[in-house]
Amino acid sequence: MTTRNIRVVLINTTHPGNIGATARAMKNMCLSDLALVSPAQFPSDEATARASGADDLLASASVAETLEEAIAGCHWVVGTTARPRTIGWPTLTPRECAGQLVEKATSGKVAMVFGRERMGLTNEEVDKCQALVTIPGNPEYMSLNVASAVQILAYEVHLASLQAAIEPTDIRGLGSASSSEEMELYYEHLEQVLVEIGFLDPENPRKLMRRLRRLYGRAGPDQVELNILRGILTAIRQTEHWRKPK
Repeated sequence: MTTRNIRVVLINTTHPGNIGATARAMKNMCLSDLALVSPAQFPSDEATARASGADDLLASASVAETLEEAIAGCHWVVGTTARPRTIGWPTLTPRECAGQLVEKATSGKVAMVFGRERMGLTNEEVDKCQALVTIPGNPEYMSLNVASAVQILAYEVHLASLQAAIEPTDIRGLGSASSSEEMELYYEHLEQVLVEIGFLDPENPRKLMRRLRRLYGRAGPDQVELNILRGILTAIRQTEHWRKPK
């Protein structure tokens, strides 16, 4: 089942009850991979009580110190947000998000990331995502409990997985997807080369790298394509023509 490749990530959850309610929502919709980033309190009796029988998901949940650790091995990551961003990120509806998650889960691990109860995701955390999803609601009161948000998206994922079972996606010809770690190494490589050739000023970077992350997030290069891009950067470094005279 492709749903085994779909990870739910909660960041800095303050209330342990939300962790338990998330586990319950996931198990109801056939999701089982839960990752927690620096929860305020876990394990917790309150989390176990709110899980209402989904204790196995709590027992198997991974706990990480950073988002990078939590999404390790994932080749596509979507973050949840209720507010607009300065740089427009590809933003999906819950149904669109679920369809893409189920499709991309056929070729490896993917993740849905949920931010803090009060402030959601930081810009730096959004940078780790290839897309965002917004749950439509009352524009004058966009305050949805994190476990409720998980339930809505988990339900959409379950519907999408049932539909995919009827109409399986043909993935022949697709290369192996690039993991989040491989993409981060590429972004580091890219930034270094852009600084070296004078295209990026490290003292005044503005939002260039964030925009490039968005571009590559839309493109979703596979491992072969990523190797080509890394090769281009290496070739640039080995070429003397762009170097400034000393």
